[in-house]
Amino acid sequence: MDVTWDQVKDEFDARVRRIVWATVVTVDNQQRPRARILHPLWEGNTGWIATGRHTFKSKHLESNPYVSVSYWDQQHQQIYAECRAEWAEDAAEKERVWNLFRDTPPPYGYDPAMFWPDGPGDREFGALKLIPWRIELWSLQEMAGGAAPQVWRPERPERPARGRISLTPRK
Repeated sequence: MDVTWDQVKDEFDARVRRIVWATVVTVDNQQRPRARILHPLWEGNTGWIATGRHTFKSKHLESNPYVSVSYWDQQHQQIYAECRAEWAEDAAEKERVWNLFRDTPPPYGYDPAMFWPDGPGDREFGALKLIPWRIELWSLQEMAGGAAPQVWRPERPERPARGRISLTPRK
């Protein structure tokens, strides 16, 4: 069931703040998925991940900027956010994201200085922006009751590039 952001924003926010950790999947240069557990922080329907700037994740995003972000909890409530990811390169924006993580109370926020002691200017610190083109909320209880998932899409969605996907590994 398609919904507006206003219809799902409170439930989305409650779930991501409760679950905190998400599985984030990228695609490597040989078109293989790679999953890892990360700690996104959301400002409305825009997500941020404080992460290493020079990692496999960075290399994957150079070739394919799309990620799949999924949350799950013991009550079988899920969120699936399909996003385009881009690095914040502006120093002021990186500092703002740093402060957002630092100033948000735990467990949803945390002090990034634990990982990057030189602060937001550390060359290894990256602020990865998540721009969703689709967010889905559903739960096992709702599904068992016959309810459809709630699906939000932006008015002007970020559409993945169409075309053929080559399964031939790149060199």
